[in-house]
Amino acid sequence: MQHRDTDVTLITPSAPIGGHTHGGRAKCLQRLARLDLPVPPTVALSFRTVHAIAAGGMPDLRVLLSMLDGGALLCVRPSSEDADWGGPRAMLNIGMSDRMRDSLADRIGAVAATRLYLRFIESYAIHVARLDPDILDDIPQDPDEALAFALRVYQEETEEPFPQDVSVQLAEVLRSMARAWEGTTARLLRQAKGAPLDAGLGLVVQEMAIGMGHGESGSGVMQLVDSKTGARQITGRYLSQSQGRDALNSTNGALYLERDPRGPSLEDLAPEAFGQLKSHLMLMRQKLREEMQAEFTIENGKLHLLDGMRVARNARAAVTIAVALAEDGIITREGALMRIEPRALNELLHRQVDPEARRDVLARGIGASPGAATGKIVFTAEASQAAAARGEACVLVRRETSPEDIRGMHAAVAVLTERGGMTSHAAVIGRGIGLPCVVGASSMRFQATARKLTAPDGRVLSEGDEITIDGTNGEVLFGRAPLLDAGLDDSFQVLMEWADEVRDVTVRANADTPMDAQMARNFHAMGIGLCRTEHMFFDPARLRVMREMIFASTSEDRSAALDRLLPMQRDDFAELFRIMQGQPVCIRLFDPPLHEFLPSDRAGHRAMAEALDIPMSTVIRRIETLAEYNPMLGMRGVRLGITVPEIYDMQVRAIFQATIQVAGEGVQIVPEIMIPLVSASREVELVKGRVDAVAAALRSETGKDFAYRLGVMVETPRAALRAGDIAPQVSFLSFGTNDLTQMTYGLSRDDAGRFMSDYVKQGVYLEDPFHTLDLEGVGELLSIGAERARAASPSITLSICGEHGGNPESIAFCRAAGFDYVSCSPFRVPVARLAAAQLAVRDKAEK
Repeated sequence: MQHRDTDVTLITPSAPIGGHTHGGRAKCLQRLARLDLPVPPTVALSFRTVHAIAAGGMPDLRVLLSMLDGGALLCVRPSSEDADWGGPRAMLNIGMSDRMRDSLADRIGAVAATRLYLRFIESYAIHVARLDPDILDDIPQDPDEALAFALRVYQEETEEPFPQDVSVQLAEVLRSMARAWEGTTARLLRQAKGAPLDAGLGLVVQEMAIGMGHGESGSGVMQLVDSKTGARQITGRYLSQSQGRDALNSTNGALYLERDPRGPSLEDLAPEAFGQLKSHLMLMRQKLREEMQAEFTIENGKLHLLDGMRVARNARAAVTIAVALAEDGIITREGALMRIEPRALNELLHRQVDPEARRDVLARGIGASPGAATGKIVFTAEASQAAAARGEACVLVRRETSPEDIRGMHAAVAVLTERGGMTSHAAVIGRGIGLPCVVGASSMRFQATARKLTAPDGRVLSEGDEITIDGTNGEVLFGRAPLLDAGLDDSFQVLMEWADEVRDVTVRANADTPMDAQMARNFHAMGIGLCRTEHMFFDPARLRVMREMIFASTSEDRSAALDRLLPMQRDDFAELFRIMQGQPVCIRLFDPPLHEFLPSDRAGHRAMAEALDIPMSTVIRRIETLAEYNPMLGMRGVRLGITVPEIYDMQVRAIFQATIQVAGEGVQIVPEIMIPLVSASREVELVKGRVDAVAAALRSETGKDFAYRLGVMVETPRAALRAGDIAPQVSFLSFGTNDLTQMTYGLSRDDAGRFMSDYVKQGVYLEDPFHTLDLEGVGELLSIGAERARAASPSITLSICGEHGGNPESIAFCRAAGFDYVSCSPFRVPVARLAAAQLAVRDKAEK
């Protein structure tokens, strides 16, 4: 039955109900009706009707009420298109009045009827009449006295008696809920959850089954899986009114659902209803192709289903549920893949703060690397290493991290920095090694010298105090927060196998160390797309040799120092090749400016002068000589390789020696050598000439042949624009989107975090371009570079290896642009694999 003018529709199996017109709850109730489940009669109001109510209209309530039992209490519930968008709170017991209380007293008892009436008055007064909640603070304990008090206070505050007509009550409830939905606060809250500006709200008006009576009566919710793990387990709660528990006021009267030695259960009290409930949930799972939670009442032993909702779940449970549904033949494997948000896998890969735990938030920053950990505050890399040696968990706190902090980061359980953004040093390294990290926490005062942190609320923390870093949500929490363990179970592995069967984009990992490479293998990366060799030089033994090379005054002296590093580099590369077992390994030649390997304070200057046995004045002069106004655009990358060619010569020789060494062990590999920061084809010519010369010399020396591929890391806009000139000289182009974004925007990725949130809030940028690939600007450069490179060299391999490589949106762009692979941090590989699979499934469905 439907009223034509107002879209007031009785929910029946054939009624014209749609999720896009009446909301998800109304549509779900219709599906339950189609399954012939015991749902009380329900009327649905469409989005259009509710909008009209908010504007001052009102449907014909006589028509609406004629569709329902005139003697029943009613409830009104919100029905938005997406449950995550929320909505006004449900209103229960509409129709409760003096006459209805007297009528119910015979069925459920006078006290229960009075309390039901009182509960409705309280709810109506606060949420419909909008009275101050504290007006009922002094309510008497006796039910009859409490009711009289509430009715008197209501009349005093509103200057009219409490409405006794169900039509009046229902009209005011509908009007209140409609206007609440269209209020500014509600609109902003749902927009933050992704709702469109014009998102509509439906309402459902349902006869109430109050769950009270002389026989077994009560109310509850039940589901067949655990919301945290997805395991098959009956969970929920049941409040029994007939077991002497006050179902209206009790917060601790919940009974067990299944039989339990610890106390009475629903299965004991109402075995027939319990069996029906299990059967109904199994039917819902089969027919609705989803794990559902049933909201129910039992009235004198009879079961009523008030609502069916998709079971709330975390990422781990979502994966387990999707895989189980597919394995049971309820949905397809492709359907299971499409049900998991790729970024949600981050919750499975790292420990997380328990979402149900209380959070004492000290400050907020940028969640740069997901996961959570608790540890004692330390302010230096050395203190972090010392804490790790004692077996103490610590959080490394720095204004910003540098390559010198690498060992301290490895020793810490989490990192917190005052400065930085999504592609700052701390963020990139944190994601690479799976370390929870919050950067850009500029609202806190960092006092490294005094070993203190001051929170915005004035709380002062000292070295040794415990904090929890929530890198998923970008929060710094006081003390030790409850954590949930990572959830890499069998279901996760099965889902990833299904993803690999359908995806058509290769996913590699960025890995700088053997530990990173092993992690990449564990996550089934199909090779290493970026190995940053500079991170190998910060071991103390190597750092001293690097500094000797920097202070060498002649090419011969530099070569002599580098000859001592060569076997170390060779061993590094050989170990990477062994771990990857013949899969491609792309090694980026030395990139950072040399000053990053020199100390920045006077104590460091003195220590280096002693280590190198030179005057401190010489150390200071050399550091001043290497200083640059803008080192990110200075003497680094290929510029350093051309002006100090001995560095690249050593690295290339080490790569080739490692290739020959592992070939003798049965590992066949064709190493990929990548030149960083190229902006002109002549740079490639010069480096290529030296690489080829080193290869020829080594072949002559050893009598061994080997193959290699030379490529360019496209990080400058000019390299993208001149890709047609560069491509014929190389085998591959890999777009480094971190620096390319930085140079395209003219933004410092380490400093942009200070204002980026304001820019995004005010719509200057839709998203942080260091977090989400800028498809219009940086993306256009990628497209131009790819098109011109392919035109000049059709067989060239194209990829991206910046942090954007793990973002689903970036993967979609690269797939559409014809890129061969993406490369990202090891812990983002599963995210990329699933995102690539979803693109293939979606593309197949569209075709």
